[in-house]
Amino acid sequence: MSKKHMGSSIDDFLKEEGIFEEAQAQAVKEVVAWQLAKAMKKKKISKNKMATLLRTSRTQVDRLLDGKDDITLSSLQRAAAAVGRRVSIKLV
Repeated sequence: MSKKHMGSSIDDFLKEEGIFEEAQAQAVKEVVAWQLAKAMKKKKISKNKMATLLRTSRTQVDRLLDGKDDITLSSLQRAAAAVGRRVSIKLV
């Protein structure tokens, strides 16, 4: 059994596999979807109510909460505002 990656970080492994950026983007989408769902639950906002607040369909809210689909920044900002939150983005 090869110990090529023994002691290396997951980031190093993903970079070597050429999928670091893709994996990181997916992780960010899933975290944002989780945070939005958590905020909706805290505010007791159902998916139907969220759709009404955003003037969109329940299907679109499902996409926001899925974490797999790409969503626009403006959609994310509107969703965040609906649950009393804001979006903060930074380049690192």
